[in-house]
Amino acid sequence: GHPLTIFLNDKGVLVGSMANAGKYPEHQKALADVVAKGGTVLMCPMCMKHYGVREADMLPGIKVGNPELTGGALFRDNGKTLTW
Repeated sequence: GHPLTIFLNDKGVLVGSMANAGKYPEHQKALADVVAKGGTVLMCPMCMKHYGVREADMLPGIKVGNPELTGGALFRDNGKTLTW
């Protein structure tokens, strides 16, 4: 019932890569469900480069983050951020 953005950074980018479907099937299904329900999934471009994840490898619906897109999600009015 509220906007949701998931930001995949560090090794999280591996979860968003189709090349790792066999390793993270439950996680990838959860990400696909978020996208299907209108949520946003962003991937850190520097982390992608570090771990060799190409844009062509990303699960459908995931977007490459950039300062405007990521900042807009993190600092949206009345937004909440959870990190660990």
